[in-house]
Amino acid sequence: MRHGIKGRKLGRTTSERKALFKNMSISLIFNEQIQSTLPKTKELKKYFDKLITLGKKGGLSHRRLAFALLRHDEAVAKLFAVLAPRYKERNGGYTRVLKNGFRKGDNATMSIIELIDRDINAKGLKDREFLVKKEKEQEEN
Repeated sequence: MRHGIKGRKLGRTTSERKALFKNMSISLIFNEQIQSTLPKTKELKKYFDKLITLGKKGGLSHRRLAFALLRHDEAVAKLFAVLAPRYKERNGGYTRVLKNGFRKGDNATMSIIELIDRDINAKGLKDREFLVKKEKEQEEN
């Protein structure tokens, strides 16, 4: 019997699954929209909504709990400073999962997970900042 067992294993061990959701959450915080397979995005939705709830509660203890899950200073800072106030009046449902066709190689169902009321300019912002910094360094040399 399968009583009290929730969530998909996704063909990974527990530590691999935790690392997967941690990395996907950090990417979702910075880009506010990511693409992955449908089962992964459905499981990430549950995980990420709990992180937003921690951010909405605020306080040092909740910030430390979020850091324990993410282990990324900048991601936790954006979660508490930008995302939590954005969803202050919303009671759950901070993300949406949209189906996005099939992957060419193995025909896996792909989907996009994005934040509700997301900042459209946030997608790839960290990459753009990195490129701008790199260009400035090259100009100086």
